[in-house]
Amino acid sequence: MASAPRSEPRASREASPPDAFAIAAPGLAPLVARELETLGVSPLAVEPAGVAFAGSPEAIFRVNCWSRLASRVIVRLAAFEARDFATLEKQAQRVPWELVLANGETAALSVTCRKSRLYHSDAVAERVARGITRRLAGVRIADAAPDDGDDEASEPIDASARVQRVLVRFDRDHCTISADASGALLHRRGWRLDTGKAPLRETLAAALLVASGWPGDVPLMDPMCGAGTIAIEAALRARNIAPGLARDFSCEAWPGADARVAATVRDEARKAIRPATAAPIVAADRDAGAIVATTTNAERAGVLADLTIVHQSLSLTALAAVGAHGWLVTNPPYGIRTGDPATIAALWGRLGAVLRAGGPGWTLGAVVPDPALARELRLPLDRVLATNTGGRAITFVRSRTPRSTP
Repeated sequence: MASAPRSEPRASREASPPDAFAIAAPGLAPLVARELETLGVSPLAVEPAGVAFAGSPEAIFRVNCWSRLASRVIVRLAAFEARDFATLEKQAQRVPWELVLANGETAALSVTCRKSRLYHSDAVAERVARGITRRLAGVRIADAAPDDGDDEASEPIDASARVQRVLVRFDRDHCTISADASGALLHRRGWRLDTGKAPLRETLAAALLVASGWPGDVPLMDPMCGAGTIAIEAALRARNIAPGLARDFSCEAWPGADARVAATVRDEARKAIRPATAAPIVAADRDAGAIVATTTNAERAGVLADLTIVHQSLSLTALAAVGAHGWLVTNPPYGIRTGDPATIAALWGRLGAVLRAGGPGWTLGAVVPDPALARELRLPLDRVLATNTGGRAITFVRSRTPRSTP
């Protein structure tokens, strides 16, 4: 880390791991905090944007490798007040860039300014870039990385390309500079190359499974599976396969990174994999293209043998054939994927009928973009989480159990 202020002994600063932060989509931070606890990583603070934790190399890599819910892991390099560009540039030179960058490598800056005297993001990026190159003359500065937040479409950074993303955040004249420890966003598991219409991101699919209360060892069905994201995430969870096991992370390429840390975590993750799921996981869709996408994605994820993939319409779904009890977890079509409102409403009505026919032993977990569509289900529902996808607000709901069939 950077040299400590004169009033603070160097040893005490170096003895403590840096602050790390697991960024979460809106509404997911409490779930991420509980997930970190299961990984043996103690949350320091839970904020709307994510969860802070002590960033030891082992903890940083473990969260990257194992988190099913976080969007990205970042590590704070510096924090200071700056009300003018001279101060910003001076402070930027003091940041310990050598912890995450080496001569010949490339940095890409993502800048956000809120309620600060320094409000021009391009000018802030220019001064921080000068600080980097004056401390490490051989580092190249790439075109500014967009502040994508959780937006997949604008995510340009790939860990394999060794472009180090640097996040600069100004809020009320307080500047925080962090390094991206993940690389590509964590929902990019590496297996979903075939997508359906309006797919649910992998991290949100995993969150839906958690929020719906699916215990992992009872039957699960998605009758409108699209590209198979929910079913595949369910199989990965049921078999305890770390979602990041097959990909690389930016923190592995940092100067001084100990390869043994990553090797140990990966080796433990491989040994923790269960040989099979404890209960059936069924993915069905009426669209033949969706069945092909689900099959190829599941094969890449290594869980094809764990899924029952069925080409059938929703009206032919018989939950009793899957089990006397279980979870129906799905992301039903809503406007983006089907244009006719009457058709969409009828589809949601059929989904409710399928649940009622399945009996009180079946629980629904679903993505709801519109309360009017939820009413078409004719089921008592609890709202369990609010978030957004693709800029659209959505709600995760769960049917109340036990239910009585009307």
